[in-house]
Amino acid sequence: MHANLPTTELLPAPSCAKPDIVRRFLAWAQSADADARAEGGSALARAYLYSDLNPSLRAEAALAMTALTDDPSLLVRRTLAEALCRAQDAPRAVILALAADELDAASAVLLHSPVLTDADLVDLAATGDISLQTTLASRSNLPPRTKAALAEIGQFDTILALIGNLGVELPADLLGRVFDRFGDDANFREKLLERPALPAALRARIVVLAAKDLAVEVSQWMSPPRAERVAREARDQAICTIASSCRPDERTQLTRALRAAGALTPALLLRSLLGGDRDLFAAALTELSGLPLPRVMAFVLEPRGQGFAALARRAGLKPSALPAFRAALVAIKTHVHEPSDGLKLSLVQKVIDHCERLDDPALAKVQALLWRFAAEAAKAEAAHFARDAAASASGGRLPPILEFSAVNDDEHRAPKLLTDFSRVPVDAPLLELEPPPANEDQAPRVELPPELVVRLDDAA
Repeated sequence: MHANLPTTELLPAPSCAKPDIVRRFLAWAQSADADARAEGGSALARAYLYSDLNPSLRAEAALAMTALTDDPSLLVRRTLAEALCRAQDAPRAVILALAADELDAASAVLLHSPVLTDADLVDLAATGDISLQTTLASRSNLPPRTKAALAEIGQFDTILALIGNLGVELPADLLGRVFDRFGDDANFREKLLERPALPAALRARIVVLAAKDLAVEVSQWMSPPRAERVAREARDQAICTIASSCRPDERTQLTRALRAAGALTPALLLRSLLGGDRDLFAAALTELSGLPLPRVMAFVLEPRGQGFAALARRAGLKPSALPAFRAALVAIKTHVHEPSDGLKLSLVQKVIDHCERLDDPALAKVQALLWRFAAEAAKAEAAHFARDAAASASGGRLPPILEFSAVNDDEHRAPKLLTDFSRVPVDAPLLELEPPPANEDQAPRVELPPELVVRLDDAA
């Protein structure tokens, strides 16, 4: 037998004996009702699979089951399919006939039969309607060619069933292909996030499209430019989280996906550095400059050198932004890495101090970005402090100094603060935030929906 053919025979070789089983069974079936024929077909299938029949009887039983695939009753054909669908030894001719039947009869075989080969399933996917394709997409042991065919030709419902089938592994290139086809649909992206271990590049592409939807949504209550900015910042926050947790072998694909989506911006790279991570920055310069990563890393580790300046120019970074990137890379060298993600206020403050000492008007835009980063980092630290304080509080009462009670209204009896907060040490850095422009719309902080962030983390 040829190696590429299935090991299951189409039908067992018939003997020269008179097919008594076929004749008697079919004669009985002509007068039996559908329920009786269905029960008889199931019994015949079980006898074929599990009884110790001699070769002649097996051949006759297979012929009888083949005849049942033309039974006018859907119940009979469906019952036969359910009896044979999980058996490796089921007659191949019977399985192929049932797989080509209408879906109600064929579904059990399409979902489970090990007799169907990859070529059989590809042919069924190519010739079947959307209902058949969707059924195939839910099969627990989809072969590679069938998965590829469904990803290429399957309609929306079929693709939803395919990515919702957590029992099959879907390679990154296949997921990328279906994302190219249906990524603009929010329901598709939600379904995709249910799959565990999504590639970092694909999670970043989901974030980019989600941010576009967010910009449209928030533009209903703020100006379009501001809506685009807050959506872009929310996008960059999520991308930095993805980049900090992705595997080294995924980082190249991540940076290429970000570049193709127009999201590999200087603001994103500076944000990643000020979060304490220089891996995304190095991968981005590798992608943008075309130089090998080891050489790029050597320049990144010596940011004050001329080699780094030449690398930055080759990668397309504007000279006005170079001092901020240099200061961030120098600050990272002395930064103690923390497991938490997000901007680090100490790093942001060091870069701000460096840029202000330069007193260069060309740094105005960079400094405005840095102050927004500082405000964001300060709010995050305050929120973290508040959570820790709430968790460590021993009781539900305020400290005496903060209680709104008569005793604290009496200036002679009120407790005194032990520290004079009006004095600021001379050497303490001041964190002063610029006021927003007078014409800037006032709106609440906008972020990617929390449930989307959770699903992106779960998919990592």
